[in-house]
Amino acid sequence: MSIFSKIVSGEILSHKIYEDSNHLAFLDIFPISRGHVLVIPKKEIDYVFDMDDCEYSELLLIAKKISLAIKKVFNCERVSLNIVGLDIPHVHIHLIPINKISDLNFEKQKLIFTEQEFKEIASLIRQAI
Repeated sequence: MSIFSKIVSGEILSHKIYEDSNHLAFLDIFPISRGHVLVIPKKEIDYVFDMDDCEYSELLLIAKKISLAIKKVFNCERVSLNIVGLDIPHVHIHLIPINKISDLNFEKQKLIFTEQEFKEIASLIRQAI
């Protein structure tokens, strides 16, 4: 069971942005940018291209909806969509507010937010959806 499946089941708490019967979006707890969101299918699938076409399309449409909300909330040039898939064996899309390509460096030091800051960021994005 991946850490994301534990988040889906409620075993691990998260700062939810969006949820429906098949998907969940929440703040990355190790963000590289303020407003960094992860979008996942609730069904545990390791590799994005193992998803069937319908699952894949639905996931991307939800990512688009959330990206538009992130763009409204944060002063950024773009919201980058990244699917890396090496760190956790559960499909997940990173939505990251960026202003330049170097903002996408996953190896840079992660940002640290208080619980209250995470709650405020999540609330702002939820309100913009």
